[in-house]
Amino acid sequence: MSDSQYVAGSCNIGTGEIRRRQVVAIIGSALSVSALIGFISTKAEPSLRLGIFIPLAVASIGWVQSKRKFCLAYGLMGTFNFGKLGQLSRVQDKAALAADRKTAVVILTQSLSLAAVLTLVVYLLPLSS
Repeated sequence: MSDSQYVAGSCNIGTGEIRRRQVVAIIGSALSVSALIGFISTKAEPSLRLGIFIPLAVASIGWVQSKRKFCLAYGLMGTFNFGKLGQLSRVQDKAALAADRKTAVVILTQSLSLAAVLTLVVYLLPLSS
């Protein structure tokens, strides 16, 4: 798969956009690790640990999008970008648009499922003394 041209349902972002998603994944991961360290050091109650879902979702969405070379928001909006950041092009073909939207939903589902599983692991950690 090329990262320099649009492929319906498969690739809708170029190198610059991929890097953006990698940065988002790193930020989400750093926030998740920071939260986990805080939970461990304070022996946080399990219900409080559910809050880690949000940074884990940010990390997983960024990571999955960068690996798949596909932006779920662009897929839902019917756009793509292989030029300057923010310079979007419109998907004209209805079949391509449908394929993009399907891929976007798959990426969102995968990302949120990963975040939910990791949140469950953090929730179940035996932290009380």
